[in-house]
Amino acid sequence: MVKRILGMLSKEVGNIHHAAYLIGFFAVLSQLLGLFRDRLFAYYFGAGQVLDVYYTSFKIPDFIFVSVASFVSISVLVPFVVERLKGDTDVLRNFIGSLFSFFSLLMVGVSIIAYVLTPWLVHWLFPGISAQESYDQLVLLTRIALLSPILLGLSNLFASITQACKRFIIYAISPLLYNFGIIVGIVIFYPMIGIAGLAWGVVLGALMHLLIQLPFVYSHGLMPRLQWKFDFSSIKEIVLLSAGRTVALSSSTIATVVLLGFGSLMSIGSIAVFNFSWNMQSVPLAIVGVSYSIALFPTISRFFSTGERAQFVEAMLTAARHIVFWSVPISALFVVLRAQIVRTILGSGNFSWSNTRLVAAALAVFSVSVVAQSLVLLFIRAYYASGRTKTPLLVNVFSGMVAIASSYGLWKLFLSWPVFRFFVESLLRVEGIPGTEVIMLPLGYSISMLLNLALFWYVFHREAPGFTRRLLRVFFQNFAGAMIMAVVAYLSLQWLSSIFDLNTVLGIFAQGFFAGILGIIAGVIVLRALESQELKEVWGTLHAKIWNTKVIVSETDVLP
Repeated sequence: MVKRILGMLSKEVGNIHHAAYLIGFFAVLSQLLGLFRDRLFAYYFGAGQVLDVYYTSFKIPDFIFVSVASFVSISVLVPFVVERLKGDTDVLRNFIGSLFSFFSLLMVGVSIIAYVLTPWLVHWLFPGISAQESYDQLVLLTRIALLSPILLGLSNLFASITQACKRFIIYAISPLLYNFGIIVGIVIFYPMIGIAGLAWGVVLGALMHLLIQLPFVYSHGLMPRLQWKFDFSSIKEIVLLSAGRTVALSSSTIATVVLLGFGSLMSIGSIAVFNFSWNMQSVPLAIVGVSYSIALFPTISRFFSTGERAQFVEAMLTAARHIVFWSVPISALFVVLRAQIVRTILGSGNFSWSNTRLVAAALAVFSVSVVAQSLVLLFIRAYYASGRTKTPLLVNVFSGMVAIASSYGLWKLFLSWPVFRFFVESLLRVEGIPGTEVIMLPLGYSISMLLNLALFWYVFHREAPGFTRRLLRVFFQNFAGAMIMAVVAYLSLQWLSSIFDLNTVLGIFAQGFFAGILGIIAGVIVLRALESQELKEVWGTLHAKIWNTKVIVSETDVLP
């Protein structure tokens, strides 16, 4: 039985759409589990001080992860692994062992330093929380959470091997286990040891995220051992290649840390509202943007390495078309159905109606940039596949600065100009609720991501002029379908409000569900009338029964 399960996990998936849908399927499961996790958080704590502390406690470990563990990220390592897969296995084994040893020592050293400096760092970064009684809790949770970047960094190292061999199922399952660990922390650890149990749940999830990678790595004789002799030439090459990506990721993480620093100075619960809405907007981003960018990466890497430029651009266009096809309508539905979505998922226990309205408003603002975030992930993968990290570095650093500046400026404008505040609150239907200034954080972030996309698109268009014309056709088609979908869904909400009891979660869910279904039907009709090529391709892929994709058992010389 165990052998059959391991065999299923080790299946190779080669087709881009099949791989994307497979990753997307598990992303849906992971996101559903993540939403269940958030419902438990909402039920037990609401959008209050406990979750402010919990979410804030992972910002320093997150920064360590992206600034140090990114040196062994999948995007950077996969080409190195693939190159060595074609040669002597001993060379690959020595390469992995050297990298494993160097990285482990580096991460442990950095984490120890961060552990010592934690009290000072959290006081400086999050002044609003450090002035409260929860300061000691924040220090404790941050120190526990410092284990997670070590475990997740090692998991990324092993995942580069599984992805190089196109074992996407293993990679796709790991987030499920990560969320499961967090749920264990909420349900089991928290009642036993208090708030520290929440952090230990995350550590458990990170450990399982790592362990799922090991059977495949071990079975192929690539399990590394700790060694003191390092391959400094390879390490130097990886560090130089990763430097741009590391700075780019670090700038994005720094921007998020600064936004939460702003949030700590706002009303209690603002950080929780920001993170709840962030997690919910990440659902379509993970299912669509992340799935296609991951599935495409091996293909475009191979095209670039073999000099097939036309095929490289065509593969990019194919992925971009389908990202737009899925994400534009989803974003429209999230804006229209935001209250129903939030109340259905989070509306229980200590999560109040005011919490619902604030999270729904923030979700709507985030949703405006979901398309941009998804396409940005794709463009970043394209540049990493070609070994050019300078462009993502410059664009991401600039957009991170824009996110900070625009969020701060909008926050101050919101507080000082009543007309602007009234307009925003009326538009998002949050009048009379305390803490509405938190909406300025997702608004500033969305502005930065739209600018981020514009810059990436401009640079890529100069290199592939035909890309823009063909993608804009798809965008306008899907925008038209999304607008009709949104209008039908909105009108359906009004009609269905007289049918279902909106005082119950079941009634709110039914109202949103059927309004969404009617909107989707209308959107599909419009896209079919416009002869959408993407709609035909999606139907063809689903009709081909992607789960019955033929498995190639013994091939290992595949490019990420």
